[in-house]
Amino acid sequence: MTQLITTELVELDQNLGNAPEAVIRHLASKVAAAGRATEVEGLFADAYAREQKTATGIPGGIAIPHCRSAAVTEPTLAMARLNPKVDFGAKDGPADLIFFIAAPDGADQEHLKLLSKLARSLIKKDFTAALRNASSREEIVELVDGALADKPAAHAAPVSAGVSAGGTLNASGQSGASAVAGAGSDGSAARGPKRLVAVTACPTGIAHTYMAADSLVAAAQEAGVDLQVETQGSSGAKPLDPAVIAAADAVIFAVDVDVRGKERFAGKPVINAPVKRGIDEPAKMVQEALAAADNPNARRVPHFGAEEQAEHDAEEKGEHIGQKLKRALLTGVSYMIPFVAGGGLLIALGFLLGGYDITEVADTVVVENNFGNLPEGGLTTYLGAVLFKIGALSMGFLVPALAGYIAYAIADRPGIAPGFVAGAVSGFMGAGFLGGIVGGLLAGYMAHLIGTWSVPRWLRGLMPVVIIPLLASIFASGLMFLVLGGPIAGLTLALNGWLSGMTGASAVVLGIILGLMMCFDLGGPVNKVAYAFAVAGLSAGSADNQAPWQIMATVMAAGMVPPLAMALATVLDKKLFSLAERENGKAAWLLGASFISEGAIPFAAADPLRVIPASMVGGALTGALCMAFNVTSQAPHGGLFVFFAIGNLLMFVIAIIAGTIVSALAVVALKRWAAPKSAATVETVPATV
Repeated sequence: MTQLITTELVELDQNLGNAPEAVIRHLASKVAAAGRATEVEGLFADAYAREQKTATGIPGGIAIPHCRSAAVTEPTLAMARLNPKVDFGAKDGPADLIFFIAAPDGADQEHLKLLSKLARSLIKKDFTAALRNASSREEIVELVDGALADKPAAHAAPVSAGVSAGGTLNASGQSGASAVAGAGSDGSAARGPKRLVAVTACPTGIAHTYMAADSLVAAAQEAGVDLQVETQGSSGAKPLDPAVIAAADAVIFAVDVDVRGKERFAGKPVINAPVKRGIDEPAKMVQEALAAADNPNARRVPHFGAEEQAEHDAEEKGEHIGQKLKRALLTGVSYMIPFVAGGGLLIALGFLLGGYDITEVADTVVVENNFGNLPEGGLTTYLGAVLFKIGALSMGFLVPALAGYIAYAIADRPGIAPGFVAGAVSGFMGAGFLGGIVGGLLAGYMAHLIGTWSVPRWLRGLMPVVIIPLLASIFASGLMFLVLGGPIAGLTLALNGWLSGMTGASAVVLGIILGLMMCFDLGGPVNKVAYAFAVAGLSAGSADNQAPWQIMATVMAAGMVPPLAMALATVLDKKLFSLAERENGKAAWLLGASFISEGAIPFAAADPLRVIPASMVGGALTGALCMAFNVTSQAPHGGLFVFFAIGNLLMFVIAIIAGTIVSALAVVALKRWAAPKSAATVETVPATV
């Protein structure tokens, strides 16, 4: 492996200017002069841009300017001991020890681990003292090489954080695995009453990520607190053990980027701050986390659905193709829904203010009129046109967002652009959401495949931003244009025609099927399939074709029945339910009215064989009534709170009430007369001696 630092990359006791810009430019020129960068200006520009995002000065008179750059040909360290010092933004004053870390865009993992190891060595006082006392460039190089090789003479650390970069650290010096082994079977730890976990991450993922981790670990050790840290850096990340997270009293996020896998920490009290604060004020962050752990009103990591958590766990363990496909489709739907939710409500408000004719004049009104020049119909028509147009534009993202995030679920960020393009092509071809699904899958799998190619190191930096989006877009969108778009558009047209023509018994049967699906698993995959079917078709609804709106109303009404029915059942016969279930029943009224089917999950989890069949009976009745009486909804969510978007509101409410009563009576009857015999009621046979 190439040596990261050489004597020609070291400056001792030099005046390199009075500003970070001058120091970084000088060190960039040394890297280029050593043949490790193709140009000075490109490297300087990347490093200085990183410096402007977050100052790289840290306590102790140290600064670590760093960057990834296409100008760098091999991972490099350049070091300067300044005289006079230069202010790099540290709270305790100017810095005299400057380490400039220059990494190529496609740096390999081994080099990145060494770079991060050096960065975390710089918070150790005996190592930095040795650097200040060194009398020659050769001695500096020897000290750095010793730090990278973990030689005790170079830096004896009071905190044993000696796991590899990208692993997990704790305040007792254990790795995550050994700490878990020391925990009780219930996830509790014997070391003390308080346990914390943390995640550190910075945009570059080379220096601050690991220094913040070590600083927090050291501060926690001094406070007598067990803290384990997950470093999400360039050299990889080893996730914290789920048992450790479950046992933690609070979590610290010292990050400048999104936390990967944030759903693992859902519900934990959280302290969130930039990664640099983890270096500058680790003790304060630890104390704030301890205070948050005891504060019931502390900010908490938001909850992600149980389904998303299950999907994450399945992904970690390895999925078969069916599971991967389901995860990708549900990811696409989950990211698509906000576009549809906001757009659908805005369109409904547009119709409310401007009438159904607003579709014909909205484009003209929003372009040619304003508050000083109102159209015929006045202010309500103008506002209706504006709201309708905003909603229509939002709904226009339905298929591209669906396809883009299906591809994202398969290939991560490189899949987003080709997925969006394939979705746009699907919309252009008239292939609708079915084309979006196909285009997203094609784009995602092609982006994933291209990402596995072995390419030269100089090309790696271009792969995620140029090569993968280009080739995956050509493949997926080309297939949509040349082969698949036409047939899928024909199928979509036939499906819309079939739905539009459904009346009478056939519509009622569809309502029953949708009602059963919505109540079968209360927010699970079957429920999501029915909901996704309704949402995906919502944009095709119009005054002349209200079938998609009828399906949306049916799905929403049926999904409201289970929690409302359980709430009613706890009122009809309290003795059949535990105290906890009766309390859940009080909350289920609001959850059901808001179309949150998951409000019935506590009841279904405790008694699935009675609650789920009873819910399905009521849901089927509600679905049948909604379709039979042509109830419509232009809003994809909200329950009773989007009453203005409901057509035939009276029958919508009657259908929900009917289904709720039937399900509540059914669950009460099943609990009364279909209860299993207890041990006390089983007939005994006298024993003979």
